[in-house]
Amino acid sequence: MRELFFIRDNLANKISYYHVLLFMASLPFDRFYSHLILISLIVHTLIHFKREAVQPVFNLRMLMPVSVLLITIGSTIYSINRADAYNEWSKQITVLLFPLVFCVNPLDLRKCRASLLLAFSLVCTATVTYLYLDAIWSVRYYGLPVSSLFSYAFTNHNFASPIDMHATYLSMQLAIALIYLFSVLIKERGFYDRLFYLACIGILSAGLVQLGAKSVCFCVLLIVITAVPWFLLKGSARWKFMLITASISLLSLLLVVKQRTFRERYINDLRLDLSTTSTGLVEDPRVARWYAAGELVARSPLIGYGAGSEIALLRPLFFDKKFYNSYLHRLNAHNQYLSFLIKSGVIGLLAYMVTLIAGFRLALRRKDLLFFLFLVLVTFVSISENILDVDKGILFYAFFFSFFVYATERSSEIVEI
Repeated sequence: MRELFFIRDNLANKISYYHVLLFMASLPFDRFYSHLILISLIVHTLIHFKREAVQPVFNLRMLMPVSVLLITIGSTIYSINRADAYNEWSKQITVLLFPLVFCVNPLDLRKCRASLLLAFSLVCTATVTYLYLDAIWSVRYYGLPVSSLFSYAFTNHNFASPIDMHATYLSMQLAIALIYLFSVLIKERGFYDRLFYLACIGILSAGLVQLGAKSVCFCVLLIVITAVPWFLLKGSARWKFMLITASISLLSLLLVVKQRTFRERYINDLRLDLSTTSTGLVEDPRVARWYAAGELVARSPLIGYGAGSEIALLRPLFFDKKFYNSYLHRLNAHNQYLSFLIKSGVIGLLAYMVTLIAGFRLALRRKDLLFFLFLVLVTFVSISENILDVDKGILFYAFFFSFFVYATERSSEIVEI
């Protein structure tokens, strides 16, 4: 663990390393800390700027994460709501800042990638532990039965409320930490170290179930059963691992859905989300909102209505269709692909899809499991969330896309077990 805090490098690079370390540690918490640390990193980078250390800026590595900002800027030209369009600029500017910092800052992310990801994973584990301790304290304070720990009051957004984080975006971070520790566990040979990593994996897995982000849980199961053995194992070890993890996952799923709250969250809520009508429901189903968004898309499919236009156009449509919860809470389409179609049409959606495809090609060429996981998470969560309209979603996308692009792993180590 000593290498997490002490790296062999010059003083300027050590300070850069600590900045990145602190930024990753701040991701599960209030955005104030993340922004403050990012500003400090930018200032530090500019102070220690060395022209000879600058990497090429205008290339594919730079363009991939920045493309979403370019789409927003381009669609502002014809936006029907310039004020909200500029607000989107201010939120998405981090997708430009991170690649620029990693290009200019001489810190070699490849050398410290493992240490940074381990530290991030341990912070995520500690965060979930704190949330469980907070929930247990509340249960004891109010004299509730222990079983209430798995009630609605302590699941999903309520579980994440002590740190004021959206359950889905916290789950995405836990997924990165979980799969990284899985990869470390497979390569680790020390008994006590393996036991420690296994305990951390157990805590993170429990946290994911408690948070109840269906799309993230699906991605994690998919990655653990298929991608982990494909990227990290070979021969018969792959098939053994897939069979064991699939069996454990199926058994765990059966145990989880036997609990009423989780059954409602993972099965009943999914059924409601897929409903096309909101009659008698407090919350409007996602698919019903997608149909409403589709009506907007059909009127201007090629270029959309411009950045910042989504909520302004959806609200009257929601009201007409009696989606009053969505209207009052100014909800968006809750689908990143539809969001691009509304704001920038087919052109914007294609640009986003090309970015993801380019990322997948790069991850597969490098055999980078975590980069692949990140892209799977973004791809699937984009179906149910506007991840590029929320600060924590943008930070997750901007940082990890740039981090995995610049912290190059030429080839993951294949393990024989």
